Amino acid sequence: MANKTRIVIIGAGAVGSTTAYTLLLRNRVDELVLIDANHKKAVGDALDMNHGMPFLGGAKLWAGTYEDCKEADIIVITAGAAQREGETRVDLLKRNVAIFDSIITEVLKYNSHGILLIASNPVDIMSYFSWRKSQWPVNRIIGSGTLLDSARFRYLIGDKLAIDPRSVHAHIVGEHGDSELPIWSLANVAGSQLQLDEEDKEEIFTNTRDAAYQIISAKGATYYAIALALDRICTAILRDEGAVLNVSTLLQDYHGISDVFLGVPCVVDRHGVREVLPIQLTDEERSLLHRSADKLKGLIESIS
Repeated sequence: MANKTRIVIIGAGAVGSTTAYTLLLRNRVDELVLIDANHKKAVGDALDMNHGMPFLGGAKLWAGTYEDCKEADIIVITAGAAQREGETRVDLLKRNVAIFDSIITEVLKYNSHGILLIASNPVDIMSYFSWRKSQWPVNRIIGSGTLLDSARFRYLIGDKLAIDPRSVHAHIVGEHGDSELPIWSLANVAGSQLQLDEEDKEEIFTNTRDAAYQIISAKGATYYAIALALDRICTAILRDEGAVLNVSTLLQDYHGISDVFLGVPCVVDRHGVREVLPIQLTDEERSLLHRSADKLKGLIESIS
């Protein structure tokens, strides 16, 4: 196949394997490669999924090595230390930086043209580190950002209003973590302001922000919804959609914020992040976004 597409997933844990399965079920790619430090686990996942091929299609799936990154269009990194119950995403920072240093070094040996899609937490800092380490154009380094947070937000608003969440337009921006913020000033259904009181808004945002902690407490990890979010980003890239997605990218003079990766609405196409979209913010929202940026900048400085 002259124009075959390939996605490599580094990290065959719960998120990586679920993402692979999601991409496979939705027939997104011609070739799918799983890489993990525990190669036996990757082999098992690949074998398990390959046994379902008679029910699916013609995708080729295997457990590979970093050399398979050579022909990859997208390299999804889900590897890293797992988030523990009661642990914040930023607590993962120092453990994951060392892991990423090794991963990016290996990827760079074989690929200089693809797109790095980062999902490991704390995702904004790991995306920034990947950009600095790789020296690739910033449009080709994408963090999953607040895409999942925004989906949670839309689901909870829709649930409260008894409206299909696909008809709810609402954004979570900033850090994928505790300092993220809701943009209530732009939230709407069919252009109409949401009919929610302040108590409802506080409940919805709290449940959005703390969703991962609730899920981890209940079952140990989150992986279904983030796999769907990663599938959405990969699809926007491979199909050259120009889709508006709240991914994490490098900001430069965005409401006065520079040199930090944060989740904001971006246009995503075959080249990665084509454009960062300016959005109108209230003074309070702008202040909270600056606070989120300052938090991450401080953490970045601590590891620089």
